[in-house]
Parts: sequence; C-alpha cells; structure tokens
Amino acid sequence: MFKLTNFRNAIVALIACTGIAASAQKGLSDPMTKAMMEVYEQELTANPKAYDIYFRRANEYYKFDQYLRALSDVDNAIKYTPAEDTDMLFQCHSLRGEIYQMLGKHADALTDFTEALRLDPTSFMALYQKGNSEYELGNYADAKNSYNRLRASNGRSAEALTGLARVAVKENNLGLASQYMDDAVSMMPTDSDIYVRRSSVRRMLGNNTGAVEDLIMAISIDSNAKAFQELINVSNQDYPAVITALSNAVHQAPEQGMFYYIRGVIAQAHNHYPSAIADYRKIIDENLYNYAGIYASLGECYYALCDFEQALENVNQAIGMSSDNGEYFLALARIYRAQGRNDDAMRAIDSALEKIPGSAAARAEQGKILFSQKKYDEASGIFGELTIDNPNDPMNYMLRAWVIADGLGKSGNALPIYKRVLELDMDPDKPASLHGFALLFTGKHAEAIKWADMIVRDNNDTDGSINYLAACLYAQAEETDKAFDCLETALNKGYSNKYQYTICDDARINLSPLRKDKRFTTTLANYSYIFE
Repeated sequence: MFKLTNFRNAIVALIACTGIAASAQKGLSDPMTKAMMEVYEQELTANPKAYDIYFRRANEYYKFDQYLRALSDVDNAIKYTPAEDTDMLFQCHSLRGEIYQMLGKHADALTDFTEALRLDPTSFMALYQKGNSEYELGNYADAKNSYNRLRASNGRSAEALTGLARVAVKENNLGLASQYMDDAVSMMPTDSDIYVRRSSVRRMLGNNTGAVEDLIMAISIDSNAKAFQELINVSNQDYPAVITALSNAVHQAPEQGMFYYIRGVIAQAHNHYPSAIADYRKIIDENLYNYAGIYASLGECYYALCDFEQALENVNQAIGMSSDNGEYFLALARIYRAQGRNDDAMRAIDSALEKIPGSAAARAEQGKILFSQKKYDEASGIFGELTIDNPNDPMNYMLRAWVIADGLGKSGNALPIYKRVLELDMDPDKPASLHGFALLFTGKHAEAIKWADMIVRDNNDTDGSINYLAACLYAQAEETDKAFDCLETALNKGYSNKYQYTICDDARINLSPLRKDKRFTTTLANYSYIFE
C-alpha cells in the first residue's frame, strides 16, 4: 500500500497523466530539447541524407506525440538508409509501425512490423506489435497465431496472454479470456502493468468494477502512471463504478491519502465538487500531505460552487506555496472574472502567461477577460490565433464567433466561423464536437435539436455533463421544456457546477436564456443539497 514517501511521486504522476497534451508541448519547448532539435536541424542542413539524424529526431517527435513530424522524419530515414544497414532499417520500420499505430493506420503498421520481422525474425516486440496490428484490423486468426508464437518462445509472456485474452473476447470465449489474464497475474503478481492489462480485458468483458479494482491495485504497487490515466478513462464511461471502487479502497486504507486525492480529482473532473472538497479537506485537515496543488484544486472547486471568497483564499494559499506555477494564476484570473473584477483578472492572467506562455487555456481566459472589458477586437484576435494554433478545437471557433456576433455586432461575419466548426475533422456525433451549436447558429434549428436529442439518447451520461450540454443547446434554441428536462437530469446526477448554471455566458454555450424563467430558481433550489 501507499507510504508517505511515494505520495508525492504519485501526485506528480496523476497530474502528468491528466495533462498529456500540455506536457508534450512543454517537452518540445524545454531548453535542452530545443537545443538538441536545433543541432539536428543544423546537421540535416549540412547533410540532407543523414539517415541516423532523421531517425533520432523522429524518436524525439514520437516521444512528444508529434506523430506526423515523426512520420516524415522516419520516412526519410528509411529512404536514405543503406540496404546493408539492416539494424537501422529494423529500428526504422519498428518506429514507423508504432507511429502508424498511434495514427490508427493499422494496415500500414502491419506492413512495417512484418518488414521488421523479416529483418530480425527473433524480435519479440516486432512479433507482438504485428499481432496487435492484426487484432486491430479484425484479423483475429492471424493475431492469435502471432500471440501463440510469442507464447511458444516465452511461456511466461504476459504480452502473449493479454493478446490471446483480447482475441478470446472477440471470439466470445469469455471464460477463456478471464483465465488467460488470471494466469498472467498469477505469474507476475507484483508487476503493476499486468493489472493494467487485466483491467483492459475486464473492461472489454463489461466488468468495470473489476477493471477499476485492478487499476487501484496497480496504483497501490508503484503509483503506475498508466493506471492513473486508465482510471480517468474509465471514469468518463462509468463514473459511479470508479467512485465506488475508490470508496472501498478508502474504507480499507483510511490513512492512505493518495486514495482520497485520486477520488477528489476524479470527482472534481466530473463536476461533483462537494465530494471533491471533502476529500481534499480530509488530506489537509489530517496532515496526510501538504501540497500546493491541493489548495489550488480546492480553490477551483469553490469557484465552481460560486463561493468566491473561499476560492480566493485557497488559490492564494497555493500561490504562496508555489508562486512559479502559472496554472494557479489562471485559476485566480477565472475567480476575479467571475466576480466582475476584470482589471484584477487581467493582471492575474498576465502573470499566468509569463509562466505558461504556450497555454491555450490561459490565452482563452485572456480573450474572455478582454470580452468582459469590451475590448472585442483584441478578444477576437486572441481567439483567431487559437484557431490557428489549435485548428481542431471547436471551442476556439465558437468563442471567436461569439465575440464577433455578440461583441462586435457582426453576425454575418460570425456565420462562416460557425460553419467552419461543421467542417472540422471530428466525429460530429460526439458531444465534444459542439456540432449541434454550430448547426443552431447557422440556422439549422431542426438539425441542431436532433443532435441534442442524439447525444442524450446515445451516450451513457454517468455524471450529468451530457445532459447539461444538451440543456444549453435547448435553451439557446428556445426549446425551454426540453432544456428544463435536461437541467433536472443533470442536477439529479450530481452535476454541481453552480458557476455554469448561474453565471457563465461564454460562447453562447450556456443556460442564460433559462435564467429569466421562474422555474430556473425553483429547480436549482430543489437540488440545493448537491451544492453543499
């Protein structure tokens, strides 16, 4: 179980896995990494056929999730590597196969892993990845053959057993799938990764409770960062299962602060703020750990509950403990803006951007503050830059169109920006696509309503967030009865973001049209207990 000595490491791991994209960007802008990449660029300028440099740079890009850049470089590495350098070609094809896997191009990945195996028939990893690519392509017989070859070469291969278990699920041999994974765990009972793997198979079997228990075991063994991320992923699909399992862990080990922290983080991420506050306060009040981020998290929770004095007290406490953390100043800016203290908010966001200049979240907040200050041209410029820097984030377009339409009063100019949302390379059926709002604001009212109906019908809304989003769309579409139905469902599921319910006016993705209706105050009052 957890000890205080590894508690800090576990917290760092959890923070890291909840901000993967941000950490990747930070990695590329790290001074040492930048210097190394500049050296690579200089060497390639001097020798454009330096295949080893292309390969090294491809690895760096891959490490920081820059898959298209990595692919370009490894293509060049393969192009220029002499045929007799089979070791380099093996490494290049293996890397390109992994890149294709990350890009979802499993047929291309299979081609590369097959070539890697031709170059080195003894490679365990190439055979394993070949099996994984066959599995992703639905070639289950071929995948089973690859995994069995792995098992024949190493009878204690957890990778082989995991692969065979996944195939067994697809073949509807559920008992066999469970047996494979139980055997793998029996062989490696102190290896946290094997519990993560069994968790993935248990999720395939529909056993979310067992999956979460495995992830908690992995975290208990060595603060496994992948287990943290998977726990967050499961919570997005089955929030009650995760909270129940974490509560069981807390009950069994009431002095282990890590479990309170994880439960608090997940509750906060799902807009269940009183529960999160209770866990954070437990850590602080019982001196289980003293960490600036816990105070910042408390501040964010109180902000969401519109308790701005408590929010300021806790965020300022976090800043006092760690004044170089730009995220804390971002939280401070949000609180000030919610209070209408726009000048204070701007000073706070300036401090945030000094510390995290590449933060899209901080720049978006800067744009919102400028809107509140009625500096609409500047706000539009910020959101325009964000659409360029993050072209597949629909919220950036929604924010810019909002500024142009509602701030500058140029609805006609906003129309093509809303249409751009409809053209993004995203699944339009996903709530995060905001597709329905773009439909609504381009005059396609009936299609927008169908979208809202669909996201409520086709998604398992375990925390109320989807019903909240649908309520916003219905409200903006003047479908008031439907909006109140979804609002009540969100409240009933414990979605306790009072700021969003009562104050938020951003981007026309909000409930502001409902706030004038007498039913609004009554409905919130009926669920007042979820805010306490």
